[in-house]
Amino acid sequence: MQYAMPVVIGLLYALLMSLIREPHRRRLNAIMVAGAGAAYLSGGGLGGWEFAFTAVVTYVAYRGLESWTFIGVAWLLHTAWDVVHHIKGNPIIPFLHTSSLGCAICDPVIALWCLAGGRTPREILFPGREPIRGPQRLPAHSAPTEHLAGPRTVRR
Repeated sequence: MQYAMPVVIGLLYALLMSLIREPHRRRLNAIMVAGAGAAYLSGGGLGGWEFAFTAVVTYVAYRGLESWTFIGVAWLLHTAWDVVHHIKGNPIIPFLHTSSLGCAICDPVIALWCLAGGRTPREILFPGREPIRGPQRLPAHSAPTEHLAGPRTVRR
């Protein structure tokens, strides 16, 4: 269960994030990974390296505002940092000794989803299909009116 639950959490994260429409989904995920990059700041046990790592992940997450690939890379960076903390530093949850290991298992699941474009289950299962949308209407300012009143003339 120690190894399976983090995978389930990663899949659940991707599923719930899929409910958010693009481009908001991508931008929210960039913010989420930036926050995850700062998770060890208040006691990770690696001193100044915690700040250096947070700066790197923040930059990569910033690039992720416009790119799913950068978000996936940021999650993979966080995975590596979780492994370092599991082996040498302090756990991400102070009272749960294996929490960094769980995070190191969960994060690559999220990273794979991001590297695949952060797609919804429908987009993954049925690639190439257009999303189901309601009837499309033209905005009022672009509605063609020439056929109703004839061509417009300019008076001087």
